Amino acid sequence: MREIEGTVNNIIYRNEETSYTVLELMVSGKDQPVTCVGGFSFIAEGECLKISGRDKHHPIYGDQIEVISYENIEPNDAAAMERYLGSGVIKGIGLKLAHRIVEAFGDDTFRVIEEEPEALVDIKGISVKLARSISESFEEKRGIRDLMIFLQKYGITNSLALKIHKEYGHEAKKIILDNPYRLAQDIQGVGFKTADNLAMSIGIKEDCEHRIRAAVLYALTLAEAAGHTYLPSDMLTAEVCGLISVDESDVRSALDDLTIEGNVIVKGGASAGMDEPGKVYRTPFYYMELGVARMLLDIDAMDQYGGEISESEFARIGRDDNVELDNLQKQAVREAYKHGVFILTGGPGTGKTTTIRAMISFFESKGMTILIAAPTGRAAKRITETTGREALTIHRLLGCQGAPDDIAGRRRGRFSFERNEDNPLEADAVIIDEMSMVDLPLMHALLKAVCVGTRLILVGDANQLPSVGPGNVLKDIIASHRFNAVCLTRIFRQAMESDIIVNAHMINHGDIPKLDNRSKDFFMMERLSSNEILAVIGNLVGGRLARYVDEDIFDIQVLSPMKKGDLGTVNLNTILQRFLNPPEEGRRQMEYRDIIFREGDKVMQTRNDYHIEWEIREHGFIRSTGTGIYNGDMGRIRQINTFAQHMVIEFDDSRFVEYPFSQLDELELAYAVTIHKSQGSEYPAVIIPLLSGPSQLFNRNILYTAVTRAKKCVIIIGSRQTVSNMIHNENEQKRYSGLIECITEMH
Repeated sequence: MREIEGTVNNIIYRNEETSYTVLELMVSGKDQPVTCVGGFSFIAEGECLKISGRDKHHPIYGDQIEVISYENIEPNDAAAMERYLGSGVIKGIGLKLAHRIVEAFGDDTFRVIEEEPEALVDIKGISVKLARSISESFEEKRGIRDLMIFLQKYGITNSLALKIHKEYGHEAKKIILDNPYRLAQDIQGVGFKTADNLAMSIGIKEDCEHRIRAAVLYALTLAEAAGHTYLPSDMLTAEVCGLISVDESDVRSALDDLTIEGNVIVKGGASAGMDEPGKVYRTPFYYMELGVARMLLDIDAMDQYGGEISESEFARIGRDDNVELDNLQKQAVREAYKHGVFILTGGPGTGKTTTIRAMISFFESKGMTILIAAPTGRAAKRITETTGREALTIHRLLGCQGAPDDIAGRRRGRFSFERNEDNPLEADAVIIDEMSMVDLPLMHALLKAVCVGTRLILVGDANQLPSVGPGNVLKDIIASHRFNAVCLTRIFRQAMESDIIVNAHMINHGDIPKLDNRSKDFFMMERLSSNEILAVIGNLVGGRLARYVDEDIFDIQVLSPMKKGDLGTVNLNTILQRFLNPPEEGRRQMEYRDIIFREGDKVMQTRNDYHIEWEIREHGFIRSTGTGIYNGDMGRIRQINTFAQHMVIEFDDSRFVEYPFSQLDELELAYAVTIHKSQGSEYPAVIIPLLSGPSQLFNRNILYTAVTRAKKCVIIIGSRQTVSNMIHNENEQKRYSGLIECITEMH
């Protein structure tokens, strides 16, 4: 490791998205510049830097310094000041003008520009207007540099400092010293813990009211990330006290202040004359629940849309689609036709897709227009294949634009849907599949785009895991008993031939399926240690299982209830990567945080990215382009370009995306994924390792969801006793959601 100081003489290459830069640094006492490579978030020619790095030799570009860290420092002599001003970083100053300014003022140049800009007018070529512009530009750049130098002492990166300056301008330092917790509310990339560490470093008191209020909001955002829309006030108080070690009275006082300011809403509780604890919401989620309840009731208010459907009409549907509907399926088609809101539920093999096709056939015979959507790309693709009608993701259906606020409410850029109450969807019926995956914010956005007079048909398996995001939408709508619903229960003969489907229903009913391995598609391999289980998984994914189901090795999916531990997805992915995509000469790789990404790896997108661009390629040509890759989308790494600092990934439907290295936190290896992340997806074969784990993750609901993800084969590897315990464990993690109450009160 070595340290050098100098002035940026020339920026040879810069990737604005990743901040990867190749530059030449003029170091005092050296005739030739030093080449430095690394990430520089804010840099311009003329900047003075102190760099820490290590020497390296590039086979083509020669000796370089690989930058580990750097900081901006003040130019300390007239020569350095002239290089800085002449670099073009200050608007209106070129090389010749920079020379004249420094020649006139010497080492006092920066002070004159900042404090006496009128003195610049005496220099040839500088008008009063230009002098003012030079001073303003200098002050802005100086403000950024000063903020970076100030924040570097507290471990804040330059890229984050740049965001802070963009948000607050010259007030940034004052705001941070007064209330650093504002950063957590206003700026993406800053959470409570980052702001709290900064606050403690600059001497903010532990019982400061800003700190307690920020901790309350942070506890609520953590609850939302766990699926809740509110927390009981006593639970919230305990969470905050445990988080920052303050008195309950201080938390209650902070809650009162946040309520007055409109940041939180407390429903019920002692203040409303009730004995039970109040329900504490962050304000947006309170109004989202009210909005969803109101809009559902409004859409459903125009009851009895259509008349009865004759048996001859059902016979016609049967002939056209080559199906025979049972009485429950016919009832579902009738109810969907008659009512504004209708819910169709049922387990695997009960004919939900057949019923949807029948609805579509009947609606089209009446000249009705239909839109079909699902929460994920995989789910939309599957319903497209099974119905023969185009289905979109809900985000594409609504015309998503921009990046939304994250779950903590932090701004991530402008965000909107093209379709809303002012520009509703143009359709007579909207069908949404895989409704168990739809969270409260997405449901709210969808309903805003569905106008009264449009039928809304919600389809899903209520026994699947709830959405990853906040809310319990499908179950709450059904449990309100306010809307017409049909639950399909009959397993059709063709489905009865699959032990996957039969056993899934047995699990859902609390019965232990036969685990004697006489099945063709459902197997139990008892192993009682992690090492044994890992060895069997490696053997299966190495080719045996792929040959058995006649699919590609990479289509085999390992599903685990958890991320951590020997049998969690993190460790499984490391091991499976060694089996399926080991290091090889010519196969490029890079390490990002604790993950090694290698060309050929199977990866998953872990959050919705509405801005990122994709293109569909066929035979080397670009057929179409678009934007948006969503949480749960899977792909393969086709190229890693360390010079351009990006990774090319091919997702489903031949969508190619260039990921800057700065966005790799959106990706994880996907040879193994959590059962939660598998929602809405279907795989030819799944392997489920089950040995031991927390009861909230080892329950019936989790096992049922995992089994129903498989199309051709399920293999459970682990303890039979664990399987039995999961089936008998009906305790799902409780979700605090007020949607049922909102619907009931409004009705």
